Amino acid sequence: MNKNNESDNDQADEELLLIESWLTWLLTSRGRASSTVNKYRGHLKQLQVFLGERDRSIFQADQKSLTEFTGLWLHKQGIAPQSRHVVVAACRGFYEWLHGQRLISDNPSSYLLYPSVGRKLPRQLGLMNAEQLLMQADISSFNGVRDAAMLALLMGTGMRVAGLVSLNQESLYWFEHNGVQRLGLIVSEKGENERELPLPNEAALLLQAYLGHDELQQVDRTLPSGERVLFVSVRNRRVPEHEYRGEARRLSTKSVWKMIQGYGAAAGLPKELCHPHAFRHMMGAEMMEEESSTLQVQAVLGHADPKTSEIYARIARKKLTDVIDKTNPLGKITTAVTPLVQEMKKRGTL
Repeated sequence: MNKNNESDNDQADEELLLIESWLTWLLTSRGRASSTVNKYRGHLKQLQVFLGERDRSIFQADQKSLTEFTGLWLHKQGIAPQSRHVVVAACRGFYEWLHGQRLISDNPSSYLLYPSVGRKLPRQLGLMNAEQLLMQADISSFNGVRDAAMLALLMGTGMRVAGLVSLNQESLYWFEHNGVQRLGLIVSEKGENERELPLPNEAALLLQAYLGHDELQQVDRTLPSGERVLFVSVRNRRVPEHEYRGEARRLSTKSVWKMIQGYGAAAGLPKELCHPHAFRHMMGAEMMEEESSTLQVQAVLGHADPKTSEIYARIARKKLTDVIDKTNPLGKITTAVTPLVQEMKKRGTL
């Protein structure tokens, strides 16, 4: 190997180390999700290749080369404008960090523009379709009551599926609302940001039915911390039987997607409506229909806009509970536990 090749390799390694340093900083100091960090890593490696083809290092990038990379070059690779948005975010964040570390004198990404992307209105699942989907779960079986509880949480709170599967039983808590004990949970989503969510009565009852099921008591779902995985799988061929416990019992996001699509197909619903995010759209739409404020919608759905980072502390738990009771889709459709909810309300126990 000649000295030029050795020098090029050393430079490439140095660039990769810098990229990894920034990504580690995003994870540890900014709390960014690992999925986002992995995307950024791939895009910055693409940038490294792009600049290398032009005999430039990452330190020699200028506004013109970054504009070409995030625009025409990615377009020729078949990358849509919406997908290029995250590439621009990676470049801007990385070069802002390099500039802040005084590793470059000027920030070439300062005026790098995001691609123009028209916003698509989300297709809503609709209350009638949601009812059909939810009623597909057979709550006389363990799988069915587990699935019904998960669907009710997704529908009744608008939480993300990643937050749902990451729940432990210790994420649940009891609190008093209007003289009655209610169930809530603490969910962690998108970069470990936590928020409290009061549960609709229907979701709480289905969840309690799942937690009290005899089959769940036979599952070893205890983690090293002593906490217990909330929603468990019943089969995983990739895990040896003697290791099928604790974290290995946690359901994956892929399993929840497949479950929703399966029930949707059984109900005869369009496939494009049968995904977890459709429940978030439905919850947001129902909240706006009931004239909930934008701040309340952001607090319930956990939108990550930094301008709303202090919203969650300002909105009282009582108000959030009232908002969810009034707006959540479960209260407007028939579920397996609707008669029980109505009877308990008559008795004043809900």
